[in-house]
Amino acid sequence: MNDIRPLAGSLAGSGAAAPHPWLVADIGGTNARFGWVASPGTAVAHVRTLACAAHAGPAEAAAAYLGELRHHLGTAFEPPRAACWAVATAVVDDRVNLTNSGWSFSRRDARDGLALHTLQVLNDFEALALALPHLVPSQLRAVGRSAGAAPGGARAVVGPGTGLGVAAIVPAGGGWAAVPGEGGHATLAPADEHESAVLAAARREFPHVSAERLLSGIGLPVLHRAVAAVDGVVVQDLAAERIVELGLAGEDAHCSQTIDLFCALLGSFAGNVALTVGARGGVFIGGGIVPRLGERFFVSRFRERFEAKGRFRPYLQAIPTWLITDTLAALTGASAALEQRPTPDCAD
Repeated sequence: MNDIRPLAGSLAGSGAAAPHPWLVADIGGTNARFGWVASPGTAVAHVRTLACAAHAGPAEAAAAYLGELRHHLGTAFEPPRAACWAVATAVVDDRVNLTNSGWSFSRRDARDGLALHTLQVLNDFEALALALPHLVPSQLRAVGRSAGAAPGGARAVVGPGTGLGVAAIVPAGGGWAAVPGEGGHATLAPADEHESAVLAAARREFPHVSAERLLSGIGLPVLHRAVAAVDGVVVQDLAAERIVELGLAGEDAHCSQTIDLFCALLGSFAGNVALTVGARGGVFIGGGIVPRLGERFFVSRFRERFEAKGRFRPYLQAIPTWLITDTLAALTGASAALEQRPTPDCAD
């Protein structure tokens, strides 16, 4: 079974009512990552990443994962009793429609089809937020300031992946409560004349330029076209991966400018999130895009722009920022969600 490895950040002393073993998943617009929690207090293990395009829906992908796991474990395999899926969309009703994917499913049908006692479905960044208290140093890298986090202070996570996720956790009853939201769809604000011109160019394509419209995998091509348009140039449409590749290699000036502006705008947006939720415990950057930027991100204007909030610069200067280097951390958050809410509404 390929791509199976243990995941750091076990959750000791759970006492959760949901019966084990657990199936946990982090389902984005491109990939679905599955993991296994065999017993209380154990880490997520047997992690497997499946391409969403290769399966009709998450239940089918989960069945494929469980089939591989059954083959891998042999007689030690036991069907899961409970599951938690972190999905890249808002979760309101039984029907879940992923924002940047063709997948749509019924929570109850998925639960019944997989013969689960409990299926909990939550926003992927709600799960990532719940993982924050369990992250270890090997899963993080400081971006600028890394000290001074207020003990017990609220924490926020911002993640450019296929889309742009935003969530937070706040102290509650001796533990943590997640505050999910759709902050990536908030209107993006410029900080200078050049950024105003770039956003104006983007608005010629889209009447509402949200943060996700530029600061995501689907947004990088839009940002690239807008950067070039300000220079009066019409550029070839490039995928996000190609923009990053050419920009990091210094082979295309507009791709390079796109990366630099992406980092600056992300810093400004992350600072807005920190102010909005009072994230004195730190702001964490998740998602799959920033780790691909390597050292370019750490020498970018991200931290400068994070702090550039006028009278509230001292407030932001005291807030540490980290990059989550482990892109599978949301699986730990899904496990934490089962511990905290063992009997969600999609359970018998």
